Amino acid sequence: MGEVTLAPSAGARRSPGPWRTAARDLLRDRTSLVAAAVLLLVVLATLCAPLYADHTAHTDPFRSQVSGTTVVGGKTVPVLTPSSTGLGLGVTPIGPTWDPSHYFLGADNQGRDVMARLLYGGRTSLFIGFTAALLTCVVGTAVGVVAGYAGGVVDAVISRVLDVIWAFPVYLLAICLSVVLLTNGLKLGPLSVDAGSLWLPVAIIAAIYVPYIARPLRGQVLVLRNKEYIQAAIGSGAPTVRILRREVLPNVVPTAIVFVPLMTALAMLTESALSFLSVGVQPPGASWGTIIEDGLGLLYTRPAVTIAPGLLIALTTGALNVLGDGVRDALDPSARLRGGM
Repeated sequence: MGEVTLAPSAGARRSPGPWRTAARDLLRDRTSLVAAAVLLLVVLATLCAPLYADHTAHTDPFRSQVSGTTVVGGKTVPVLTPSSTGLGLGVTPIGPTWDPSHYFLGADNQGRDVMARLLYGGRTSLFIGFTAALLTCVVGTAVGVVAGYAGGVVDAVISRVLDVIWAFPVYLLAICLSVVLLTNGLKLGPLSVDAGSLWLPVAIIAAIYVPYIARPLRGQVLVLRNKEYIQAAIGSGAPTVRILRREVLPNVVPTAIVFVPLMTALAMLTESALSFLSVGVQPPGASWGTIIEDGLGLLYTRPAVTIAPGLLIALTTGALNVLGDGVRDALDPSARLRGGM
C-alpha cells in the first residue's frame, strides 16, 4: 500500500509567527496605545518647531531679544522690563500671554520665546535619548552575546570591565566624562567628535549604560548555550557565526527590543540632568534640561519657564515606560503572568 498524505483542510489557517502575535497583543493593550499616542504627539510637535518659530511666533529662539517688543492685548510692550523688586537689579521677562503668535509661554531672561525653545529643545532631547538608547542596546547586546557565548578568559575580561563601569554611580561617571570631554572633545583614531556636538552626550550616555544591557543578556546567553539544540549545533561543527545568527540572536533580540523604550526614557533623564548642570547640550543649542537651567532664577516670578519642560520630561518618560511595559508583555507573555502572581 502507498503512503497516505493528509491534505490540510480548507478551514485550517497557518499559525501566526511570534512577531505577528506580539504585534497583535500590543495593539490590544489600550494603555500602551494611549502611551504611544502621547509619545507620537510629542514627537510631531517637536518636529513642527521650525514651522512654529518661523510662521507663527516669528522669532529666533536661539538669539537674545534684550530690546525686543511684542504685542499683548493690542498694545506693544517690551519683552524684558527692569525688575521692580529688591534693589531693582536685573530684568523681568514677559509672562505667558497664551497667544501662540506672541510669547505663548512667555520669555526667558534673555528675551527668547520659551514655547519655541521648548519645541526645539524637545527635538534635541528626543534625538539624544533615542540615539543613545539604540546605541546602548546594540553595543550591550553585542558585548553580552560575545561574553556569554565565548566564556572563559573572554567572558572574565569583559565581565570585569562591565563591573568597573557598574561600580561608579551613574550620574557621577557621566558628569566626570562630560567635564573631561567638553574640553577637547572625543578622539578615537579616525573618529573625532567636537565638544559642542550632540554626539558627545550620546556617546557618554550610551557608554555608561552598556552594563545595564550587557549583563542581563550575558546571563540569558549563558543559559541558552547549555540548551540541547545549541550543543547539538556545536557538536555538528556548525560555524560560530551561524549559531549566533540563527540560534542565539533570535532569542535575545526580543529582550533587547524591550530595553529600547525604557533606555530611551533613562537616557532622556540623564541628558536633562547633564544639561541642567551645564555639562550636556552646549549653547547655543537647547534641550529640556538647558531650559530648566535657564528658568531656575525665574522660578518665583516666571515659573512657566521651568515647569513646562519639566512636565514634558515627565510626560514623555512616563509614556516611554508604559510603552516599554506593554512591549515586554507582548514579547514575553510569561512576564505578565509572573508579575500578576
